[in-house]
Amino acid sequence: MEFQESPDKTSNLSPHLAMNPNPPPPDEEAEIDREIRIEKMKRELDEIAGGKMRSGSFGPVPLKMEEAFLEQALAYEQAEFDTNFNRLLQRDVAMVPAAELDEAALSAKLWEVVRALGEMRCFLHDTDHLSDRELYDWLWCNGLRDESPDLSEMPDAVWHTSPIGECNDEDTAIWLRYYANDAERQRWHLDSPDDPMPPHEALPFDRDCHLPKRSNF
Repeated sequence: MEFQESPDKTSNLSPHLAMNPNPPPPDEEAEIDREIRIEKMKRELDEIAGGKMRSGSFGPVPLKMEEAFLEQALAYEQAEFDTNFNRLLQRDVAMVPAAELDEAALSAKLWEVVRALGEMRCFLHDTDHLSDRELYDWLWCNGLRDESPDLSEMPDAVWHTSPIGECNDEDTAIWLRYYANDAERQRWHLDSPDDPMPPHEALPFDRDCHLPKRSNF
């Protein structure tokens, strides 16, 4: 979501408030303060972007919504980046190679990792085509290795990750085989008639419905 730039109001609003013998009603004053904060955040974001920030609008947007969006955007840009693998270690979650774990220990470790990720507001989905060992291997080798922003200062932000999230040909084939419903498969075939359509198969595991969700935190 993008918003249209408006003229800088900081220089002409504050003196008006200070000198006006009849100050505006509280609600109007709150809106003026919000406009000042919005313009300040836009300048900060523009500085981060090296003066190349582009903004626009799809239509009128309530100032409260614009303020909330810019707060999230600024927090994201200012956040420290690290891997979730490192964050788990910092939370004293011991990361053990899969080869060193038997099936029972690996399953317990996987759920320890999954719960810790949920507390970090990182949520897994589309995992039911993988065994516990396959999912743990994916997390160890790929899923926990990409850098992402620290969400601890962004209470409304979440991070979603999936073993088929890269949307390459292999991931698409897995989605079509296991996760797409009949309407989605038909629409895909109409849009991409030259792509092979794998037969639908039932998911071999039942994990996703038990994974932590945003509503749990």
